[in-house]
Amino acid sequence: MVLTLSFTTLMGALVSAPGADAAQSLAQVQAKVRQLEEEATTAAEGAQEAKVKLASLTRTLNGIQAQEKVQGASVQSLSKSLNAIAIAQYKTGGISQSLELLFSSDPTLYLSAAGSLESITRKQSIALRKYQAAKQRLNATSLTVNDRLTLVKAAQKKLAAQSAKAQAKLAEAESLLAKLKKEDRERLAKLAEQEEDADQKSSLAAAKAAQGVSGRAGKALKFALKQIGDRYVFGADGLTYWDCSGLTMKAFATAGVSLPHSSRAQSRMGKAVSRSQLKPGDLVFFGRPVSHVGIYLGGGKMVHAPRSGSRVKVASASNLGSKPYVGARRF
Repeated sequence: MVLTLSFTTLMGALVSAPGADAAQSLAQVQAKVRQLEEEATTAAEGAQEAKVKLASLTRTLNGIQAQEKVQGASVQSLSKSLNAIAIAQYKTGGISQSLELLFSSDPTLYLSAAGSLESITRKQSIALRKYQAAKQRLNATSLTVNDRLTLVKAAQKKLAAQSAKAQAKLAEAESLLAKLKKEDRERLAKLAEQEEDADQKSSLAAAKAAQGVSGRAGKALKFALKQIGDRYVFGADGLTYWDCSGLTMKAFATAGVSLPHSSRAQSRMGKAVSRSQLKPGDLVFFGRPVSHVGIYLGGGKMVHAPRSGSRVKVASASNLGSKPYVGARRF
């Protein structure tokens, strides 16, 4: 994703100042901080993908558990019916061979012999077959529940790990900055803010020039451009703070398109578009695996929420630092 302060600009500003060695060190620290912030953003998008997957698995699990509950009630009802048969049989002639088999630990043994047992009616045989089938369905559903529970726990673990990794990268960046002298930290912060201000000015000019895009793409693009200047925050989806997929999700929601809050999940939706056929409003994706998304503006540019420490802006839609362009989708 786009750096808020280019390495070349920073080097020029710092090396021209007194103490070239110190300036060189500052530039190296800043470059490392940028790298860590990009890595943190990648991890944060990984966390978003895990969060989306966890939500989907949880919904599926809830549905299966509800099915299990219904099937359990059916088995209980059929069991009561069979108990009534047993009681009636006892009252009319005691416990026969058929009922001994009925209440044995092996229902299959009963079913294999049921046809030759004169004391069990056809209706009673059908009732037992229904019970066995219902019990088998319940057992299968219970196994599915256990399987989904395992997947949910794995997704929860991945979400926690990715979130922790993102925070650790940011903490490492903050630690590097904390080792600098106060005046050096303030100088770097001022240079970064000046660069962000310049980016915002050019982004607003680009937004004014973007006219005439209609349909869903136009609505989404218009919404995203209105957020220029808003700050990037992990996992945020507006209306003041955004991450990359949170911005695209809300932008397309205004156009009636439902997208998950994950750049990787979004990259699997819509219609694939070749780079040569890009149109304003297409989603463009970066990183292997995908870890960033923006909305194509036209002219080789996009609007996006770059990374921690930066703002929503218009930037080049070519490779973003270490993240290559990997494709586009249209909705």
